[in-house]
Amino acid sequence: MVRSAVFNSSPWIFLAKLGIIEPALSIFQKVYLPLSVSKEILSKPDESAGILKELQKNRQVDIFEARNIRLVNALGNRLGRGEAEAISIAIELDADVVALDDYTARSEALRLGLEVKGTLGIISKLIELERFQCTIGELFDNLKSMNFRVKDHIFWEIFKDIKQNKRS
Repeated sequence: MVRSAVFNSSPWIFLAKLGIIEPALSIFQKVYLPLSVSKEILSKPDESAGILKELQKNRQVDIFEARNIRLVNALGNRLGRGEAEAISIAIELDADVVALDDYTARSEALRLGLEVKGTLGIISKLIELERFQCTIGELFDNLKSMNFRVKDHIFWEIFKDIKQNKRS
């Protein structure tokens, strides 16, 4: 089990919409959300906001405010506020993983020495651990209907082994 993860809004929202945010969070012993990400999620009254409120109440997720404002601001020149805070907090807390989907944010986090997982990587791990079952085609269609942006070939590359092993 990975000890800790800092989530940006995109992975949180898509995993919540798929109904698998709680199994996804169970991969980690400790989960953090940047304050700006929490505010973004809670600003829309949908399933991801409801789940966040419940998980906060049960102390299954901690809201954390970045302390290194200089780093947040420097990263903010190229990234959104939530992504910049997620990366900064992951560094501050020495988190094992930062959950990001945006290509530029992922690249910046990798450049800074962080381990990055995105929505698809987390889903792949859940399938591997047998905590989520679906056909890969259905997953692809569901994500596309939610406006999840990924190049088709990247999606199929990530899930090629699962598809070939008929575990879907």
